[in-house]
Amino acid sequence: MRLSLRPRSGCLLICLCVSVGTLLLQSLWVPGEESEVTPAGRSPEEQAQRGPVHGSRRGGPGVGRLALRLEALSAQLQRLSQERDAPNTDPQHLHLLVQSLRQDQQGLVQSVEEQLKRISQKIDQLSLHHRLHQEEEPPPGPLESCSVTLDPRYPACSEKVEFLRVRWQLDPCYAFYGVDGTTCSILTYLSQVEDFCPLRLGRNQSVFFSHSPQAEIRTTLSLLHEEIGSSRGPALGFVRSRVEQMSREWIQAGLRMKQSSNNTASPQMKVLLYPGVLAGPAGQRFGSMVERGGPLGELVQWADLSACLTILGHNLTLSTSRDHLHSLIGAAPGGGSCPIQRPLPFDLIYTDYHGLAHLQGAMGLTFQHYQCRFRILDSFGTEPAFNMGSYARSHGYRTLWGSWGLQPLQYMTMFPHTPDNSLMGFAVRQGVRTEGRKHNVAVVYGKQQYMWQVFTPTLVTCLCVHPPPFYLSVPRGSAPSPNVTFHGLLAQDHTVCCTEFYLCFLQVFVGLGFPYEGPAPIEALALGCVFLQPSLTPPNSSSFYRGKPTTREVSSQHPYAEHFVGKPYVWTVDASNLTAVRQAIRDIKLTQVKPFTPREFTCAGMLERLQAYITHQVSQDQYNQWNTHDTQHLKRPPMTSNIWSLLFIVLLFYLTTHEFCLSVLINHIPSGPFSRLGLSCSAREQEVNHLFPAYSPWGRRCGLQAEPLLFSCAGSDPQLRRLCPCRTHLPGQVALSPHGL
Repeated sequence: MRLSLRPRSGCLLICLCVSVGTLLLQSLWVPGEESEVTPAGRSPEEQAQRGPVHGSRRGGPGVGRLALRLEALSAQLQRLSQERDAPNTDPQHLHLLVQSLRQDQQGLVQSVEEQLKRISQKIDQLSLHHRLHQEEEPPPGPLESCSVTLDPRYPACSEKVEFLRVRWQLDPCYAFYGVDGTTCSILTYLSQVEDFCPLRLGRNQSVFFSHSPQAEIRTTLSLLHEEIGSSRGPALGFVRSRVEQMSREWIQAGLRMKQSSNNTASPQMKVLLYPGVLAGPAGQRFGSMVERGGPLGELVQWADLSACLTILGHNLTLSTSRDHLHSLIGAAPGGGSCPIQRPLPFDLIYTDYHGLAHLQGAMGLTFQHYQCRFRILDSFGTEPAFNMGSYARSHGYRTLWGSWGLQPLQYMTMFPHTPDNSLMGFAVRQGVRTEGRKHNVAVVYGKQQYMWQVFTPTLVTCLCVHPPPFYLSVPRGSAPSPNVTFHGLLAQDHTVCCTEFYLCFLQVFVGLGFPYEGPAPIEALALGCVFLQPSLTPPNSSSFYRGKPTTREVSSQHPYAEHFVGKPYVWTVDASNLTAVRQAIRDIKLTQVKPFTPREFTCAGMLERLQAYITHQVSQDQYNQWNTHDTQHLKRPPMTSNIWSLLFIVLLFYLTTHEFCLSVLINHIPSGPFSRLGLSCSAREQEVNHLFPAYSPWGRRCGLQAEPLLFSCAGSDPQLRRLCPCRTHLPGQVALSPHGL
């Protein structure tokens, strides 16, 4: 008897559990019979006219049938309990009851499963209907539509909406700005964040007003010392050391500028310095190179730029971390597809090609909006043919460093390679003037031993040769001649003072053909040395310039020193002509020179130049007016089968008219200049060509430039005579016009 009751007891427990669960569902889905429901959106008057609306069983007929089956099952359980309590109960009859109960249990479980599925589907339908209803139903107040309207002022709106409907989940930054896939959220984002669609009704676009005080010349570098004082790493250590060593020169130049009547006030700028080459793993590799003695030219520029801007009264922020950069500019989290969160907090950003790529990845579409605020430290310059991406790709000028589409003047070079770019330069520390004749000793400007094949055989017979201690990677005792003394590699802290000690008492600073266009020869001239360098005949670019955005070919190791300084300070000799080399050394030994520094490479000259840039190179419109032109001064250079390099043009005009050929960012050049030069045009054409405007004697064709970004003074074609407007310049300031200050 006990065995027959055990399965029945288990069934009773199962049924009781199912009953409790069903009753809970019924209590959730079946409200009270007499509960009143007030329809949403009805006024009190409508409710009084229609009367109360009584609730009903929202669970539907399925839930009602389930309740009836539960009542029947409960009745069977009560009868089974009564029979169990009876003294005489037929076992067969009880067995049949248990089977019936099991069948009812299985049917009940299936019914519960079906009802749960229906409930889940009903919930999904209600949720979807509620979301669509929210999109379609305008909020109280002004009528607002979430449909895409055709507005000629926003031609890309509908295309961007369709794009985000499909791809908004590919970058977390869209969700960060509130995009959830709905049309309203997409339109809000595209109107308030990316500005591709018109503003929706009732939405206000934030307008930021800023007032910048006038920048005042500072007489201390304490703010800069605080900014870079905690910086770590060998590269920033070099920058900090150079700033400290030249503080006196910068402060004195600032005082003279403050007292000058030509000082022009400019708004105080918030400036970000971001040398991207020092960020991340690339920065670690660069730092290890600095510890071995080079390259230091770029760090010299960063140090002098930071000191110059501080003296001019601007507020500087220095960053060498990509994470720090993102926090400074307010980059949105994600993959960089979205704009920054707020207006760019910096008026100017000085960076390099590495940093430019980092900024583009962090700013998204805002990169194009703020690109006129970027200034790129580019030691060797970027010619316009490499700068315009589509033109560079189709004409074979594409490199890893070009195709950014900036104004060419935004690229700032170490020397005036091409006037299409701006000269950043650097400042030379003024050395101690020495009295009396210098010794017949030469310091050699060569980093590696293979460079010593140029002048060494002749030099060692005429002079006592000392390699610079911070350049040559040759062990002691391996000198090629007794007249050559190697000093080994000195610590970075002793480099500058040791170099100045040698140059103050030595007579010749010798270049061996490489490295090209570094700051060392100008520093040697400032300390009273003569610079001797080999000429490159014919002019070439060598593998060093391969991959750089320039086609320039140089005629010597340091073209600026050769053409802008010249004798008696700079001697350029054919190294293969031993007679000419010996004669040059004899002439140098008989020549007395005083320390000489071109004005544009003094602290005062750099302050003057940067002040002019900040004042005039602010907006995109001002770029187009930066170099005013005068068609009366157009000149026709001679035809030549050789490369018509900018340096040759500059040299030619400098020696004849004291004017420099400069490109002008204008929309067109009329045909008037051709006739004023005595050129008769049988045909005129306007073309996207970096060699135009130009004149072809064969066929008397006159070509005009169709793309403002391609106005260039670089490049040549033996069949063309190129036209380039010219202007005067300040004495010792090639980059500045008297009318630009």
